[in-house]
Amino acid sequence: MSETQTLPSIESGIDPALASAIRLVILDVDGVLTDAGVYMGRTQSGESIELKRFDIQDGIGVKLLQEAGVEVVIVSGRESEATTLRAAELGLRCYQIPGAYKLPTVERMLAERSLDWSQAAMLGDDLPDMAILKRVGLPACVANATPEILDVVAWRARARGGQGAVREFARALLMARGEWDDVVERYVSEREKSEP
Repeated sequence: MSETQTLPSIESGIDPALASAIRLVILDVDGVLTDAGVYMGRTQSGESIELKRFDIQDGIGVKLLQEAGVEVVIVSGRESEATTLRAAELGLRCYQIPGAYKLPTVERMLAERSLDWSQAAMLGDDLPDMAILKRVGLPACVANATPEILDVVAWRARARGGQGAVREFARALLMARGEWDDVVERYVSEREKSEP
């Protein structure tokens, strides 16, 4: 690591020592991976349907974190087939907890991985995320997070939820670790090899 990479990253806004400790990134869904909008209706056969809009660039941000060896998981306070489908597409473990009691799930998740709170980051936006954000080593939020969340985070995206905030966070974290350029190069190189 060069001397300039050990200094705080002005562009990322995340302390490099803190960034280097992160092994697990926890993402909320509604308001973080999505714009918090939920489209609900019924099919012609009467079955209920729920649709959510996910940002494609956020998905690439997740893949770049994975490429760097950072595990990314989804922890949502709502059950949704749309969330299940997106998690599967990204290759993420997905925890959907009705009633938004997320803390016990995250505590178990950390114990299973032999991690402590300082090795985890969370990107959240609203009150159901508060208990976790107050404990993780790197609490972060989207631009349009609630005032209560803004009071407890160490990093805030410029982008709103569902509009590139996850990608922005991934870039900031990897830049602070001094890994952004290498990870992007590997990601692009792998796709160049797989072209017909």
